[in-house]
Amino acid sequence: MGEQGSDGGRKTAKAAKTAAAGAPDAAREAASASGRRAAPARKAAPARKAAAGKKAASAPAKKAAPSKKASAKKAAPLKKAPAPKKQLVAPRKATASVPAAPAKTVAAHPRGESRTALVRRARRINRELAEVYPYAHPELDFDNPFQLVVATVLSAQTTDLRVNQTTPALFAKYPTPEDLAAADPEEVEEILRPTGFFRAKTKSVIGLSKALVEQFGGEVPGRLEDLVKLPGVGRKTAFVVLGNAFGRPGITVDTHFQRLVRRWKWTDETDPDKIEAAVGALFPKSDWTDLSHHVIWHGRRICHARKPACGACPIAPLCPAYGEGETDPEKAKKLLKYEKAGQPGQRLKPPQAYLDAGGRAAPPLGAG
Repeated sequence: MGEQGSDGGRKTAKAAKTAAAGAPDAAREAASASGRRAAPARKAAPARKAAAGKKAASAPAKKAAPSKKASAKKAAPLKKAPAPKKQLVAPRKATASVPAAPAKTVAAHPRGESRTALVRRARRINRELAEVYPYAHPELDFDNPFQLVVATVLSAQTTDLRVNQTTPALFAKYPTPEDLAAADPEEVEEILRPTGFFRAKTKSVIGLSKALVEQFGGEVPGRLEDLVKLPGVGRKTAFVVLGNAFGRPGITVDTHFQRLVRRWKWTDETDPDKIEAAVGALFPKSDWTDLSHHVIWHGRRICHARKPACGACPIAPLCPAYGEGETDPEKAKKLLKYEKAGQPGQRLKPPQAYLDAGGRAAPPLGAG
């Protein structure tokens, strides 16, 4: 019994060892089996990637719709077609050959111009004209306030040159207010005939002479309110006398002055008194008299009523009306008058400064 037990124990131990030894192999086989089972799962991943690639490959086909939108956006300008509206501004260069075109490209346009900008532009124009006409002066010959007030009354509806050619004979015969107040109207009319409207003018100069004698002791008053009471004397004449005989500032609103300040858009007023007030507000009072000379001189020499010499104008870049006249420089030079064209001025006895600047005295009446 004992031997069997020992042999059986040895057999049992041996069997256990054999089982233990076989366990690793079984584990390896199980592991390999499980590896073989997992392999298909790993191989499935590429299949998924391939499927994803196929989906990705098919994605652009779905994105084809945005390309239609993009093409629609590209085609949009053909539907809007705003190009013609832009071309309305562009033709500035294309129309430059037309004489009137530079009016909008060279000159400053005052639409929407502020009050401050208007004042600056107006004063700059006056400064420019002061450099062009440093010798500007009243273009009526006179030796005293009486001669100036009479000459100014006679200058209505005629030129200063014609008045200057006429007044020497008048003042030689009637040198004082007392003399002219007592004059024979017919004799005065004969002298004043070249000035036009000679009967009305005769009545005015005799009437104002009588008023000077009766109301002011034969002296020309130096106040505006007194001057305008004289026959034939309005604000324009009064300011000519005040500014040039008494040194008191005033604006002379004659036809030249009215035309130019409207061209320059200093004012749109047409009434002389309103023009005077509007322009006067743009300048210091001390500038008024010289301003009047500068504007009137420019109107007579360059900025004419019918054919302004725009191409020869020194203030063209500041003028909103540039282009209304001749813009070609050579043709414009032919339109200049008086000393600017080498011709005599309007005074028989001009100031020395005018002569020094190249001006020439006008010829007397009847001197060819």
